[in-house]
Amino acid sequence: MRFLLTDEQREFGRSLDALLTAADTPAVLRAWAAGDQGPGRALWGRLADAGVFALAVPEAYGGVGPLPVEAAVACVELGRHAVPGPVAETLAAGVLLAGAGGPVAEEWLPAIASGAAVVSLTLEGYGPYAPDADAADAVFTVTGDELRLAQGPGEPSASADPARRLFRPEPGGAPVAKGPAIRAAARAAGDTAAFATAALALGCGEELLRATVAYVKQRTQFGVPVGSFQAVKHRLADTLLGLEFARPLLYGAAVELASEVSRPGAGTGSAEGSPGAGAAVAAAKVTAGEAGYAAARTALQLHGAIGYTEELDLAWWLRRARPLRDAWGTPSACRARVLAG
Repeated sequence: MRFLLTDEQREFGRSLDALLTAADTPAVLRAWAAGDQGPGRALWGRLADAGVFALAVPEAYGGVGPLPVEAAVACVELGRHAVPGPVAETLAAGVLLAGAGGPVAEEWLPAIASGAAVVSLTLEGYGPYAPDADAADAVFTVTGDELRLAQGPGEPSASADPARRLFRPEPGGAPVAKGPAIRAAARAAGDTAAFATAALALGCGEELLRATVAYVKQRTQFGVPVGSFQAVKHRLADTLLGLEFARPLLYGAAVELASEVSRPGAGTGSAEGSPGAGAAVAAAKVTAGEAGYAAARTALQLHGAIGYTEELDLAWWLRRARPLRDAWGTPSACRARVLAG
């Protein structure tokens, strides 16, 4: 099966690429990692104006979604440009809060869609850490059938990516919703977070490959570009194959999620997430995550020692690939879900 984007979807991706190219995201990344969130929040606002965060918010709350295919297009571009901030978590929060409904949805979903609110969250089964909780306007936690608003970001934990800080939210917090609908919404939110992270990982891998191809054309050895060596060509070809194999799985998962959303009663974000959609998301997540990480290993090997340097912008992508591979479903957990599904 071939997954072909429409002209409008492709144009959406190109417009985001142009926006992010002009934004100088390496400078934004460095500022974010240093604790200066101003440039990142400004970029977040421009992405919201382009409609990125409205893609996960139902129309009833000021959004245009859920639109999984368009969300995949957006997240691939955000991954290619290494946009900082809890992108996957904010999109997942849109699904979670829509499923919860009530006052919490009415308060937060319009703010998410407009870019006024940056949100992080934790869900049972995905680890206790909320990425970039210190930069979030709200941190939601789900335990069982209870949704809570955390009292604060909590203490930071070590992270391989300095521009993706991890926090264990402070315990307690005000309960904002409770009941069986929360469990269903949390399952759908977990699928959304994993799906968005898969797209981010694919975009990260694409940029790593692009930068590496450009570098091996310039670097010479024995008087010729190292990119002309057969071993280098084979390594790059294997990396490209991995990324291209992940792409249809990502859009296949988007189609599954879109079909789930289109079920009667799912338009408000209340869908639980079918086993088929969950397995498709898991397949996309493990394949894109592994392909992005393989691209990072290829980039590091072919760049040599320069790949370790802080001055090289590529270092930010190298540090991001493995955390994206493991976030919202490790490879082993995703493989197990595919087999179970």
